Amino acid sequence: MSEPIIQGLFMSKRILILTAGSQGDVQPYVALGAGLKQAGYEVTLATDSTFSSLVSGHFLTFAPIRAPFAQLAQTDAGKAALAGKKSFSLKQIMPMLRHMMDDAWKIAQQYQPDAIIYHPKTLAGYHLAEKLDIPGFLAMALPGYSPTQAFFNPVFGGGDRGKLLNRLSYTLFFKAALLPYRGLINTWRHEKLNLKPFQTDLVLRDRPIPKLYGYSRHVLPIPGDWDDSSFVTGYWFLNSSPDWTPPDELVSFLAQGSAPIYVGFGSMATQDAPRITDLVLDAIKQSGQRAILATGWGGLTASDIPNHVYLLQSAPHDWLFPRCAAVVHHGGIGTTAACLYAG
Repeated sequence: MSEPIIQGLFMSKRILILTAGSQGDVQPYVALGAGLKQAGYEVTLATDSTFSSLVSGHFLTFAPIRAPFAQLAQTDAGKAALAGKKSFSLKQIMPMLRHMMDDAWKIAQQYQPDAIIYHPKTLAGYHLAEKLDIPGFLAMALPGYSPTQAFFNPVFGGGDRGKLLNRLSYTLFFKAALLPYRGLINTWRHEKLNLKPFQTDLVLRDRPIPKLYGYSRHVLPIPGDWDDSSFVTGYWFLNSSPDWTPPDELVSFLAQGSAPIYVGFGSMATQDAPRITDLVLDAIKQSGQRAILATGWGGLTASDIPNHVYLLQSAPHDWLFPRCAAVVHHGGIGTTAACLYAG
């Protein structure tokens, strides 16, 4: 890291982490917070109350913000949006986003952090860092905010589409990402923070916002044309809680035969869970393998589960995956990281 950025983080004592979304949007930030706490920082993590036990279970201070993305994804409208059939209307989500930003401001006033680390989805992080005149760190699992000629913006699917298009994809993302919410944010800045309208959320006090990317440089090499505000930190792994114990039925299933194949689709909710479940069960049958079928957000259901399949609600990946023969999953970066870690 460059010297000013090192000073901005290391001189901080109290750190506020803001994140919102699915389990995959929260768990890595809990891991990051746990690492910071172990290094001697006082860490408060603010996210939706759904994840309060996950946060407090790793000895971090939890602060609630109204950001029910997880619950929203389970509604019919949410499942349709995740399936790409239609998007949420701004009228549906604008009140939730305003509540989320209001809560983040209240928490920042209460805890008086020396630095803020934020998922860009929370919207408020940059503006709170500006208002409180403290360092702000954008943190996420994908390098979507650092222009490069090396690869197309991963937010749009990644790949290599040529140097010119690769770099232009970041410009397009910067212009489009906040366009629907710019008016909401500026109104909130005026009413709550007494700040003028913002021009960009990537430059703070005349310096680029430091960007922390939680993945491995061995999986995606660091581009040579990045500036010194972008950092690949390695994955933010969260070990299972010390007080977590596997269900007896799961332990028994694992002991009864060969290592199973894990099948789960994470946060990819579906409007046709029975059909997807039948497809998966048929594929398992044809493979002749034992399997663990994770329901999760994927909405997988089954009324008649054969003896060679175990229906799992949830289990820590770091405990389960090393006990499996293979993992079939939706490609989420957290699950991908857990697969790599498990070998």
